[in-house]
Amino acid sequence: MTVLFSRKCEYALQGILYLAENQDQGNISAEQIAADLDISRDFISKALQHLAREGIVQSNRGKSGGFSLGKSPESISLLDVVLVIDGNGVFESCVLGLPTCGSDSPCPVHNKWGPIREASRQMLADTTVAQFQPITGSIF
Repeated sequence: MTVLFSRKCEYALQGILYLAENQDQGNISAEQIAADLDISRDFISKALQHLAREGIVQSNRGKSGGFSLGKSPESISLLDVVLVIDGNGVFESCVLGLPTCGSDSPCPVHNKWGPIREASRQMLADTTVAQFQPITGSIF
């Protein structure tokens, strides 16, 4: 588990990368995704439904239903997924979670965290899902 993102966000990122890697299969069931990623079906389903509401993922019901990408992998940044699932808070709040920390009353790491936070945001914005697609083999 990462320090910055919620578990739901981590699973959403893994789920979208999985869908991109397997986009030639069409719709993929939540059961299949969960089994292949070794995570809860309910958890991955909820995370992907959240992305579906924003058009990043498509969700189809029925016998041949499941999830697929709603956009091209080149047009989906990691930041897009993070903002949908966790919001902008990770880039605005204190890294230690201190409620009183801010520009007016910074904690000891506030000013050190600022450049790291901005660099992290930019890295996520500059990295697309397509960049994870391997030439051979799987990232999972």
